[in-house]
Amino acid sequence: MSGHFDAIVIGGGAAGLMCALTAGRRGKRVLVVEHANRVGKKILMSGGGRCNFTNTGATPANYLSANPHFCKSALARYTPWHFIEMVERHGIAYHEKELGQLFCDVSSKLIVKMLLDECAAVGVRVETSCSIGRVSHGDSDEARFRLHTTHGNFATPALVVACGGLSIPSMGASGFGFELARQFGHAVLPTRAGLVPLTLSGKHQERLADLSGVALPVTAHCNGVSFSNDLLITHRGVSGPAILQISSYWQPGDDLRLDLLPGQDALDALQQWQRERPAAELKTVLGDVMPKRFAQRLCEHWLPNRPMKQYNAPQLREIAQLLGDWALVASGTEGYRTAEVTLGGVDTDELSSSTMQSRRVPGLYFIGEVVDVTGWLGGYNFQWAWASGHAAGNAV
Repeated sequence: MSGHFDAIVIGGGAAGLMCALTAGRRGKRVLVVEHANRVGKKILMSGGGRCNFTNTGATPANYLSANPHFCKSALARYTPWHFIEMVERHGIAYHEKELGQLFCDVSSKLIVKMLLDECAAVGVRVETSCSIGRVSHGDSDEARFRLHTTHGNFATPALVVACGGLSIPSMGASGFGFELARQFGHAVLPTRAGLVPLTLSGKHQERLADLSGVALPVTAHCNGVSFSNDLLITHRGVSGPAILQISSYWQPGDDLRLDLLPGQDALDALQQWQRERPAAELKTVLGDVMPKRFAQRLCEHWLPNRPMKQYNAPQLREIAQLLGDWALVASGTEGYRTAEVTLGGVDTDELSSSTMQSRRVPGLYFIGEVVDVTGWLGGYNFQWAWASGHAAGNAV
């Protein structure tokens, strides 16, 4: 099997399928090459199988990149409302969970089916279980790129690299996109796991490990950034939305602090408890505003536990300081195995922000997670996939 296409997209994930259907709508003959046995595996597992497919509040401020301006053009030209229009046109029921996060009511399978139906309607060809041996680059404009695959050889003037990052290798993630970028002379910024649980070691781990499963609202602070949401204690460390968010801004050795009474003035609260419940112990009053087991553990290892009436003003201030600014010493992350995204990637300095095309190699494009643009938790990475895929799909 062989053939010539107007554009070939490597990777059948969110960005790749969006790029393919967008180019197909323009009358282009498009081939999608996917090495896994089915497309959209990360879409299928997203949001607990319900796919958090966008966030209505997505702005460039919700993305990390060495060049924070790079994502602006694509995000402005393909907004969450554009994607919502397609979802509604296909009759897919959805709901807002929190903070602008939109999820399917039924199943993420409906999003994959929608993308495949849109691709089929414009004649996009999708080859799954198709491994690429090598990509060669020639002088002919019509066959600038040649793909040598397990399904034959294919030629195209436009090659779109949409094969994701390194996160969740069990889904088939690999560094192939980064290898291609380097093959064509592109710089790849250092990569690391993002939106990932943090691991603890030593005393912190020993003191908290048996509380695995306990969750509480916190505000996590690191490197001038903060997120308010739930923290979940795990056997190996901490997870939950607040931790996953802050993990993208944290690296080993960085100062990580938690406000354990978010939205409250800890000193005011302690003074009120002292007035209203003088005989109650600290662990008891804290157990009314956070999980009892966690409050008890705090008072075993970090706070002096006694009846409220026995604390003087300086001692209350000390307790308030710790509750509002608890230092959590993380030792590392759970790594790509459980990370939702890959930070870093193809350097945006060598890409056009409006078309995603390489400034080095005409006809070569990079989109989605392989690029050095990483969103927050909550549908932002899907929105980047749709927006960058749409930008390249309109340009090939």
